[in-house]
Amino acid sequence: MAETTKTHSITIAQRPLQLSWAGVTDLGRRRETNQDAFLAEFPLFIVADGMGGHAGGEIASRSTVARLEAIVESGAVDREAIENALELAVADIADHPETTDEGTGTTLTGVYLDVAGDEPQWVSLNIGDSRVYLLRDDRLVQVTTDHSVVQELIAAGKLSPEEAEGHPYSNVITRAVGASELTPPDYLTIDVRPGDRFVICSDGLTKELTDYGIQHFLRENADPGDAVDAMLAAALENGGRDNVTLVIVQVSATDESSSTDGDTSE
Repeated sequence: MAETTKTHSITIAQRPLQLSWAGVTDLGRRRETNQDAFLAEFPLFIVADGMGGHAGGEIASRSTVARLEAIVESGAVDREAIENALELAVADIADHPETTDEGTGTTLTGVYLDVAGDEPQWVSLNIGDSRVYLLRDDRLVQVTTDHSVVQELIAAGKLSPEEAEGHPYSNVITRAVGASELTPPDYLTIDVRPGDRFVICSDGLTKELTDYGIQHFLRENADPGDAVDAMLAAALENGGRDNVTLVIVQVSATDESSSTDGDTSE
């Protein structure tokens, strides 16, 4: 079951808006450990998919999420704070006694609401092949670009998206947060619009659900918690070959009289 849906009220260009979100992580049906982790606390929403032998992947994902959670608690969420947190996470991973494997690391993807400028805007960030999707005007688009061998082959015109699905290197990523020098995330800014819905997920979801399936469950479930539960159930029913983690964040218009400050739970 997903976390209880949480909400936070904001005002943009004198328009009262409400953010709602929910997240879940699940072992899946074939794994012995869950190496995924997520953070869903205003204004930062993150999914991390760990990799590495033994406990390494779990340590990498949880260390990274813990460092990012600390900047949320400090109230300073911006690119500089995120990259500083990731540098600390790299050190944590390298220093941990159970992460001797050089392949230990984690993907990292998500969005945060940047309120530093004249008008708040979303910023997506990505390292690896976990993804951010955006449903806007009833059209689903993948916001992030995978850092993977097959994506590089697709970009070079050497592989079609259909061929990529069964490619033997489909799980090989080219960037990660791990026990080595950090490569900063890719960033993309997105304006804030009522009706927008973000899906942030590990590849445990996208291995089992097509983009059409993700869009279907968003359309069928207005509440983020219901949508998260429906997608997780479908991913498990379709095989659950990996850990499955997803966070859904949505923006809704609200009446001035009903807006509140701070976080609330429904």
